[in-house]
Amino acid sequence: MPVFRPESACRIAAAVLLAVALAACNTTGDTREAPPFAQLMDQAETEVGAGRVDEAVIGFNEAARADPLRKEPWVRIAQLHFDAGNYGRAIVAAEEVLQRDAADPVADSVLTVAGLRVAAQSLQRLQGNGAIASESARAEAGRLATTMRATMGGDILADPDASKPQPPVRRRAAPVRRSTAGQPAPAEGSGNKIANPFGGIGG
Repeated sequence: MPVFRPESACRIAAAVLLAVALAACNTTGDTREAPPFAQLMDQAETEVGAGRVDEAVIGFNEAARADPLRKEPWVRIAQLHFDAGNYGRAIVAAEEVLQRDAADPVADSVLTVAGLRVAAQSLQRLQGNGAIASESARAEAGRLATTMRATMGGDILADPDASKPQPPVRRRAAPVRRSTAGQPAPAEGSGNKIANPFGGIGG
């Protein structure tokens, strides 16, 4: 018959208490839930209102992770990056919006205008480096110009000064020459007669 020892009972009790404590720690750690989507959006908008754009972008990213199917966080991220001149990041965020809503007008606008500004900046760099004269660059620029005319109208790339009405050219009247007697002298080239320079002298 086994002999019951008090020290064995103490070890068993200690093991049970340790297991209960660990279970309680794990339970309390899991009870902390992440903030809901609406709360994260509100916090990010508060950062926008305070002028803390970087913190706002972080907040909208957290909202996007909280609900990956929602487009609203990506719309705000695209707008903030566009306003800050970060056109590459604005394009990426706009693409995320269009993956969730292909007809979103804000994302379309950001994608179009940001893309044009990136293209304009690239053309300026190419022009400064002398690379714009290459055949490939000219061909690509021609395709871009054709697409822009087809989309926005034929005069989109026209010279803006050419459409402005030009002021009429005012011609100065030829000065009237007067003879020594104070009478207007005949105009030059009128008929075949030459004015008499002594006609005003009496006698």
